[in-house]
Amino acid sequence: MEPHAGSRGSATSPGSATSPVSLTAEDRPDQPPVTPELEDLYRGFEKALLVPLWTRIGDLMPPHPRSKAQPHRWEWRTLLDLAGRSGDLVPVGRGGERRAIALANPSLGGRPYATPTLWAAIQYLMPGENAPEHRHTQNAFRFVVEGEGVWTVVERDPVPMRRGDFLPQAGLHWHAHHNAADEPMAWIDGLDIPFQYDVEAQFFDFGREELSEEERRAPGRSRSERLWGHPGLAPVSQLGPRTESGAGTPLLRYPWAATDAALTDQLELERAGYSGTVEPGHALVRYTDPTTGQDVLPTIRAQFHRIGSGTQTAPRRETGSSVYQVFDGSGRVTVGDFSWSVQRGDLFVVPSWAPLSIRSEASPSDSDSGALDLFQFGDAPIFTKLNLFRSHVEESHA
Repeated sequence: MEPHAGSRGSATSPGSATSPVSLTAEDRPDQPPVTPELEDLYRGFEKALLVPLWTRIGDLMPPHPRSKAQPHRWEWRTLLDLAGRSGDLVPVGRGGERRAIALANPSLGGRPYATPTLWAAIQYLMPGENAPEHRHTQNAFRFVVEGEGVWTVVERDPVPMRRGDFLPQAGLHWHAHHNAADEPMAWIDGLDIPFQYDVEAQFFDFGREELSEEERRAPGRSRSERLWGHPGLAPVSQLGPRTESGAGTPLLRYPWAATDAALTDQLELERAGYSGTVEPGHALVRYTDPTTGQDVLPTIRAQFHRIGSGTQTAPRRETGSSVYQVFDGSGRVTVGDFSWSVQRGDLFVVPSWAPLSIRSEASPSDSDSGALDLFQFGDAPIFTKLNLFRSHVEESHA
């Protein structure tokens, strides 16, 4: 058969009349002199699908990261309202799989990406609903900013979800969700979908249609928490080589009570004159894999900040991007040239190498801790593994 117009190998093959490469000879100090011979050379490059470095070095090798993402804030009350309306109109089941509504960064062309590597969404489950079982290579987590009554079932292990809980789940683990409460429940999902999509590494499998009766009973604690949820103590029966589906933490729920206590202790130690905070008035904890002490997921770092009322954090830049959600309190966030007031539930994006500073304006009237509490997740493990992670704090604040 003859290839039709536009088929592979027609319009853009070497020697063809058209090419996606377009080069312009420019009269600039850092460019060669513009001559007819140079113009002819550039036409030859275009036909051969070649791009000389001297025409693109400023784009390909800038002096510092230039993120395609833009700082942006999403208000929780807007997300919650739209998710609630979706609950009345959009069923959960095969096809859509999840009633999850992704954040779309305004500078990423309408793609459902919070940043070039991170996917974040509000997921909403109505009373009595099940989100069916599936698995995927994408690493994922759930973080609960309000509500309870839903639990996730990971590898047939029911795991409760309550306010402040962080629930990581490494790739290739079967999982489903069930809401046994009388009210809808919302939480945020975070995954490395953009990263895996763009490096072309993703896989997805459908699982069971229904949960078992045992899995539909509200759990007190999951089996994973009973094994791994004891600080500094590892079950010897479970130690050994990790399987492909075992990459990432085996602990499926990091309860809020433990996170809250760790943050409270850091600030109390600081007030007593001892070290423990990352900067004055700023407590920070990182969720870690109890088997390695490293990040909970191969591609995602998760942390929790508590910033005392009136504290202004030093501007910090990091390679890689992050998404933050306000858990409690209020404050003023500045990311590069953008600045917003934030309150409970609001989410915002910090692109790669954009300076971030936060001022806590929290009080006992809007925060249980009296401080600004923030959940953060980012792609730092990817950059760390590639020896590309850098951070910088402005010296005037260091």
